[in-house]
Amino acid sequence: MADKHPVVQKLSDTVKVTSKIDKDLFTKFGVKRGLRNEDHTGVLVGLTKIGDVVGYKRNEDGKLEAIDGRLIYRGIDVEGICKGIQKENRLGFEETIYLLLSGNLPDKTELEEFNDFLATKRSLPQVFTKDVILSLKGKDLMNMLARSVMSLYPFDEDADNTSRENLMSQCLNLIAKFPTIIAYSYHSMVHGYYHKTLHIRHPKPEMSIAENFLYMLKGTNKYTRLDVEILDLALILHAEHGGGNNSTFTVRVTSSSGTDTYSAITAAIGSLKGPLHGGANHMVIKQMEHLKENIKDWEDDFEISEYLFKILRKEAYNHTGTIYGLGHAIYTISDPRAEILREKARELAKEKKRVKEFEFYERIERLAPEVFAEFKGEKVNKIVCINVDFYSGFVYDMIGLPEEIYTPLFAMARIAGWCAHRLEELNFDAKRIIRPAYKNVLAEREFISLDDRKANI
Repeated sequence: MADKHPVVQKLSDTVKVTSKIDKDLFTKFGVKRGLRNEDHTGVLVGLTKIGDVVGYKRNEDGKLEAIDGRLIYRGIDVEGICKGIQKENRLGFEETIYLLLSGNLPDKTELEEFNDFLATKRSLPQVFTKDVILSLKGKDLMNMLARSVMSLYPFDEDADNTSRENLMSQCLNLIAKFPTIIAYSYHSMVHGYYHKTLHIRHPKPEMSIAENFLYMLKGTNKYTRLDVEILDLALILHAEHGGGNNSTFTVRVTSSSGTDTYSAITAAIGSLKGPLHGGANHMVIKQMEHLKENIKDWEDDFEISEYLFKILRKEAYNHTGTIYGLGHAIYTISDPRAEILREKARELAKEKKRVKEFEFYERIERLAPEVFAEFKGEKVNKIVCINVDFYSGFVYDMIGLPEEIYTPLFAMARIAGWCAHRLEELNFDAKRIIRPAYKNVLAEREFISLDDRKANI
């Protein structure tokens, strides 16, 4: 709760005035707000070999043309990665990490050695669980994750060493420990605040990252093989999304200063924690629950469309005019992550006997872009599609994960991409600290002596 002290209130009121900048000034000085061009594409600020996010192309006139979305890891389409792994009936998050970090797919021996090495790094240092996670409990798991990452700094005797070998060692250590930190943090929270039994399960070396997480969170025999498979798939799909997404760009900016790995990753967690970045699937789940309660016939396209119109007109739900899970900064016709996840979600819905809900999601997916286009009319300047957040929350709910876990789970996947970008930022020849410019639009003024000043408000 905000401090109501008069000093706080006065300074807050002053900032409301002094921070106001006319939108027209951005156009006047050619400033790219949010590092976005006028056509809403991102301003090109760097080069990478790690990932690519494709949702449009420029035609001969230089205008944007919507195309099917593609997500590419190290030159390989993520759809090909997922289908290849599923065809061989195995899990693939670990080799996706290997690919992102090294730039190459591992062979069988390399993958086995890699998995064995990660397994040795999953456990937390002695006293860490008690002193950092259990004693300094909290209600926000992202905050607990960030705090835990920074608390690992003093356990590293060479924490500030940015040599390639040390960076790789630190990255693998954090990637291996993230699931353990998140699972323990959740149990600490429900024990400390909701008086539930405290469960601290030691990670098992023979299990994959996905299965280990479900085991540490839920216990033995509390999940199915399909639960593991779809969680592994979700981790693959969230592992990387280009250098321009907010949290990854945060890693690149902080890393460019030469700071330590723990500080850079903590900064990325802080970015992902923001509701405009990592918390979207929470909003989808809440809105879908509302729709299920207020739409009588889940198979009636007309009734569904009419209710979606009411949401856009700010007449229903939270009156923001937003259909959550619809639209993306880059993807236009389709979000490949959502397409891939949907197919596995259908299989999971059958196992969990929630097919009717899944089909309701599919109807919303089909109808929402049509309703949005009709509502916006000529004002709409891009095609919209549902994004991965539309299905991910539903998937996590079906496998029995609590909502508090959703955003930390995103971090558990994305740390693979964060680390890959940190390694690249600190290893290319033309590295330079990232320092964009800001145009000052306040005129100069004279200093006034203290006795001659008048109150500002």
